[in-house]
Amino acid sequence: MRIPNAVPLVLFVSLALGPPAAQAANFGDPLPNLTPAQAAAFEAGKEEFAANEEVDEGLGPVFNGRGCGECHTTPALGGGSTRLETRFGRVVNGVFDPLTQFGGSLIQNQGIGPADGSPHTFHGEVPPSVANRVAGRRTTPLFGLGFVDATPDGTFLALALTQALFTPSTAGKVALVKNIQNNQLQVGKFGWKNQVPTLFVFSGDAYLNEMGITNPLFPDESCPSGNCAELAFNPFPALNDTGDGLVAFNDFMTMLGAPPRGPQTLSSILGEVVFTQIGCGSCHVGTLQTGSSPIAALNNATYHPFSDFLLHDMGTLGDGIQQGAAGQREMRTAPLWGLRQVTTFLHDGRATTLDAAILAHDGQGKAARDKFNALSATDKGYVRAFLKSL
Repeated sequence: MRIPNAVPLVLFVSLALGPPAAQAANFGDPLPNLTPAQAAAFEAGKEEFAANEEVDEGLGPVFNGRGCGECHTTPALGGGSTRLETRFGRVVNGVFDPLTQFGGSLIQNQGIGPADGSPHTFHGEVPPSVANRVAGRRTTPLFGLGFVDATPDGTFLALALTQALFTPSTAGKVALVKNIQNNQLQVGKFGWKNQVPTLFVFSGDAYLNEMGITNPLFPDESCPSGNCAELAFNPFPALNDTGDGLVAFNDFMTMLGAPPRGPQTLSSILGEVVFTQIGCGSCHVGTLQTGSSPIAALNNATYHPFSDFLLHDMGTLGDGIQQGAAGQREMRTAPLWGLRQVTTFLHDGRATTLDAAILAHDGQGKAARDKFNALSATDKGYVRAFLKSL
């Protein structure tokens, strides 16, 4: 690694650190400087997020978890976990079929069992035998996503254009998806495939698809394994949530603070320079800016997610699932903030070390991977120190 001799070390350190981000003191804390009303909304949302749903509240009839807190736990409520959800489909002659007739592409792996007063038993789903694509998706942390939600669509469109002009070999793609709230095309920002445009829609999507709770955005139950006839035995066929739950989830996620940065050392600061030099920063963009927001900490704020939140062709690292605007090989750049609290890496948790995660990169990530692999042991250590400081 080469550092310009003309840059004094103190100045170099300040440049490497960048401007301070608005962040929480601890993982799971709310944003700073909330108004009393906002703080109360955050706490109410946190309580709803932590609560488990019951069958008589609309849980199921097939689901993946009884509450958000079952999966979003590490290192605090709102975090991630090693738990995987399953996506499936079938590819014939390169064309992806989500197999919706079998309940695709998401598996709900639990059922509520015998419906009260009925001989029918609801079982968890399994991928059908005709599926030739089955992929795991790791539960990701939600810390700081209010910053992403508050970032204008134009920022991501401009970022994709800039990459196309100056770094075309690693340029990302904007996912344009329909916002079912207003039937308008918007930039997808959330989910491994950028299939969701806003945190509010994300709330409704998770309520239905992870817990089986129908709501104003997603009023129709998922048919177990695609068999809609089973819904005749659904013990709670009415709309399960009138919208209060969506508002609460959205409030909690919007005002959940960004991951606090870990202690920095000279090694971690040098590691960020190496990280940038070998091309990792082309996709894992260190600094973004929000637009206007009624929440002070989110209003025209600088934040440091280390992601461009764009889709990239990851070659063999793609999960083989086509979803929304994302092709089979395309994945959203995973944000790296809070990485020091993650124990399994990549979309399917296949990597248990930072080196293994880097070396699994392919497609548009291959050049940076190869440059990392060619680094000296010292420079690799710097990169690890940087990543462990996030």
